Formats: sequence, structure tokens, C-alpha cells
Amino acid sequence: MSTALRPYAAVVRARFSVLLQYRAAALAGFLTQCWWGGIKVMVLTAFFTATAGAPMTLPQAIDYVWLGQALFTMLPWSGDPDVARMVRTGDVAYERLRPLDTYTFWYSRAVARRTANPALRAVPMLLTAGILFRLVGWSAYALRAPSGVEATLFFILSIALVVALSAAVSVLIDAITVATLSDRGATVLIAPLVIVLSGSLVPLPLFPDWMQPILRNQPFAGLMDTPFRIYSGHLAGGVAVLALGRQAFWVCALVILGRAVMRRVMSRLQTQGG
Repeated sequence: MSTALRPYAAVVRARFSVLLQYRAAALAGFLTQCWWGGIKVMVLTAFFTATAGAPMTLPQAIDYVWLGQALFTMLPWSGDPDVARMVRTGDVAYERLRPLDTYTFWYSRAVARRTANPALRAVPMLLTAGILFRLVGWSAYALRAPSGVEATLFFILSIALVVALSAAVSVLIDAITVATLSDRGATVLIAPLVIVLSGSLVPLPLFPDWMQPILRNQPFAGLMDTPFRIYSGHLAGGVAVLALGRQAFWVCALVILGRAVMRRVMSRLQTQGG
């Protein structure tokens, strides 16, 4: 590993280890996600039963729901609480003194946060929805295996891009928090967009046809919609590759934007008092 990257890799490992300690919170979150996942599955079952010619099948929608519940905490609907605290106390000024690139340092912390939290919930959720449901006779509502080898490989790649994209959005929220001296504005603005436009609330294919080109090409679709539809086989072949390309594009675009905002904010950062 390059010497220049070692500090950032150490940040990811250390932050990941710290976040893995919150097992009680993860258990409570897992039970909550099971509850809401069950409600969503029942609503979608009623919808598909009464609807003909839906843009996706019920099993694909069920896969979409359970994967969304398993990876819900991967969504960047808020920034880093430690950054918000540093802004309130003024300690954010110390970030300029670190012998590290501030953006990459915060990005590394965001990567750890967007992987550690889901790791604690995803495994029990996948075991429950994928195996336990079948054992108790709820196979029709269980999570299926990926639709094939290609879907599995593309899904793994897509999840890696989800982490990169989610971290980029998180750091952008952090930079806005520093600029506005509060995390409330950025969170209130971005959280609803993330929840709705990622497909967390309703699978994006179920939105009206005239909205599909917009939904397909906006950045938040790469947080949930793209990997989940690849997993279920709803996106395959060249269409899946194109969707992965859109994910990669938005990762690059948001990293560039985040760096520009961070550079501007940090260059104008002022501290008062003594």
C-alpha cells in the first residue's frame, strides 16, 4: 500500500472498529427494519394483486424491500455527528492542522460509517428474510438468491459503488454543515431527497412512466435502486452495465463537487474567542 494512503486506511479501520461496538443499537434497528419491511411487503403484495402490467414482478419488489431494509443505514441521510459537534464547539478548526488532506480524511471516516453500521444489521436481516421465512412457510415473501452469476458479480460491484457514492454525499453534507454552522439545514434538505429518490420509500420503477428518465439519471438512484434491481435481474446485460456507469459517474461528480466546496469552506474558516 502506498505510504500516502496508509493514514486513510488506518482511519477506516479504526472508525469501523469503533462503530462495530454499537451492537444493542444495531439489534434495535434490525427489529425496526423487520417491522417496516413486513409492512412494505404486505402493501406491495396488495398492490400487485390488484394491478395488471406492473413494471416489475412481486418477487422482484419483495427482494427490493428486504435488501433495502438490510442496507438502510448505508443511505447518506445525515452527515457525520462528530463533524456537527466540532462545528458547534469550534474544534473543526483543528482539522486544518492535520497533516492530511481534510476531504480524504473525512471521506475515509464516511466510508467506515457507511459500511460498519450496515454490517451489523445486514447479516441478521438477510438470514431472517432469506432463510428463516422459508423455514416457517413464508417462502412467497422471502428474499431470493441473486438471479444468476452475472447478477451476483454486478451486484457486488454496485454495492462497492454505493459505499463510494454514499460517502461522497455524506462528506458534501459535512462541508455544508461547516459552511452553515449547523447540520440541520443540510439534513433537512438532503434527507427527504435521499429517502424518496433512492427507492427507499417506494421502488423507483413504480413511479409514473414520465418520471423514469429523470429518476434513472439522478444520483440517488445509485444508492438503492440500481444494486437492488441488478440483484433481482430487473436490470441485466448492457442495461446493468449502463446503470453501473451512471453510479461511477455520480461518484466522480460528487467527489469533485465535495472537494470544491470543502476547499472553499476551509479557506474561509474563521475561529473566534480564545
